[in-house]
Amino acid sequence: MGNDAKHGLARGLTNYGDPAFSLYLRRSFAKSMGYSSEMLARPVVGIADSRSGFNNCHRHFPELIEAVKRGVIAAGGLPVDFPTTSLGEVFLSPTSMMFRNLMSIDVEEMVRAQPMDAVVLVGGCDKTVPAQLMGAASADVPAVQLLAGPMMPTSYRGERLGACTDCRRFWAMHRAGTVNAAQIEAVEGNLATTAGTCAVMGTASTMAALAEALGMALPGSAAIPAVHADRLRAGEASGRRAVELVARPIRPSQIITQKSVENAIRVLLAIGGSTNAIVHLTAIAGRVGVKIDLHRLNEVSDSTPVLVDLKPTGQFYMSDLYAAGGVGAVLRELKPLLHLDCMTVTGETLGERLKHEEGAWVDRAVVRQLSEPLAKEGGLVALFGSLAPNGAILKRSAADTNLFEREARAVVFSSLDDLAARVDDPALDIKAEDFMVLQNAGPKSGYAMPEAGYLPIPQKLARAGLKDMVRISDARMSGTAYGTIVLHVSPEAAAGGPLALVRNGDRIKLSVKDRRIDLLVPEKELSERKKSWQPPVATPARGYAKLYMDHVLQAEQGCDFDFLRKA
Repeated sequence: MGNDAKHGLARGLTNYGDPAFSLYLRRSFAKSMGYSSEMLARPVVGIADSRSGFNNCHRHFPELIEAVKRGVIAAGGLPVDFPTTSLGEVFLSPTSMMFRNLMSIDVEEMVRAQPMDAVVLVGGCDKTVPAQLMGAASADVPAVQLLAGPMMPTSYRGERLGACTDCRRFWAMHRAGTVNAAQIEAVEGNLATTAGTCAVMGTASTMAALAEALGMALPGSAAIPAVHADRLRAGEASGRRAVELVARPIRPSQIITQKSVENAIRVLLAIGGSTNAIVHLTAIAGRVGVKIDLHRLNEVSDSTPVLVDLKPTGQFYMSDLYAAGGVGAVLRELKPLLHLDCMTVTGETLGERLKHEEGAWVDRAVVRQLSEPLAKEGGLVALFGSLAPNGAILKRSAADTNLFEREARAVVFSSLDDLAARVDDPALDIKAEDFMVLQNAGPKSGYAMPEAGYLPIPQKLARAGLKDMVRISDARMSGTAYGTIVLHVSPEAAAGGPLALVRNGDRIKLSVKDRRIDLLVPEKELSERKKSWQPPVATPARGYAKLYMDHVLQAEQGCDFDFLRKA
């Protein structure tokens, strides 16, 4: 019984008033699972398993987790897997975003409460990786993030299809009447055909890239396809590295810092990543007391070129990025702009990592050189103004630059239900030059900030050939979507922000050049409107929904719970 009380099964003993008895009891129950005394004396590596029958992205996890266990055992550790909440992106109501913080609490508490010296976090689906990194940052036990990996695209009638940019493209054609019911059903069966996350630079792929950029995932592991043998080798290596972290701990708080977060923002901008990543990265950073300033985001965006030509803004898929050199190829190009002294989970700094990779081959069709970018400025910008005093986000790399500088009439939808009821009404008073405005789709709206910012083009305009128009809301947008879409307007309508006061016919001015979005209504008129404003929904009386509504913060604070952020 000579175990060090700080390691292995002796960590965090249940307190019966007799520590020796507590350890004796724990070991006896562990032996009921067939472990030998030799194995029980080893350092314990927890494996956080986020698979579920409601999560298609993670259906390959049994094989992947076996690879992690193989690495742990080979390095002299004892692997113990445990379940956590699983967030299947399209299977949750009202939206997976509502449950990201719940999963982060689950991960944090289970990592802290159970006896593990280090943990491998296995996840991939959109909100899963942010939740795991948030929980790991708060628990601050040595951790390695292992990503699920992207799906492979599928050949279909002479073109490659991949979830979910192509989902949206075909659905837009279906709404416009150019793809019929039989064709859309055939496409449906060919969009997502393997295990893994969306095949494009959506939120899942973006967060995978940022996990590697932050230094929480092993070098080269972000872009490996889910079904590739290298994904299993990455699992094995992650397990091995977790054991090594027991002897020489490197904690998430040493890796996730002001500098590494800025590096991650650079990568986000250079890859044309998802708008959701700003919310998630803000939440992760907030767990270690690091603040992301949206004004600083604009400064960084203006000095960071877009280098990666992936859908939804380009033409390639994540599997192509892996074959082209992966996130490492992007980091090497960004080297002059990065903080190279940031520590990574490998025990090396980012600069040391990149030095090892000098001269590696890169496919320049997929990853451009810093001197020959796809665009000279980053993919995302923050907007401020009287409509969004605390900020809003626009993915300019996925937008129509012809729509960037204009003033127009607002056509307002008061909720998602109102949008669904009226958007395709032939009598809807709307023209291509109008701004579509959706209210009450933010964190406290009752919809919990769904990916509804990609408002459908009204059918009568779509059938006339319109492909894009300015759309404004306090909602989010899938990283796989595209268009001139202003998101995350804050304060949100449900909190009584200016967005709640917009009425049909009001004039709104958008200027991407000036980073502004303004509601052109006199302050006196807005004050009068505010007197009659009421919150759209009452706070629920019980359960997680009440906890969520009582404590969720606004988008610029990452939509985390106020009591989970580090002061």
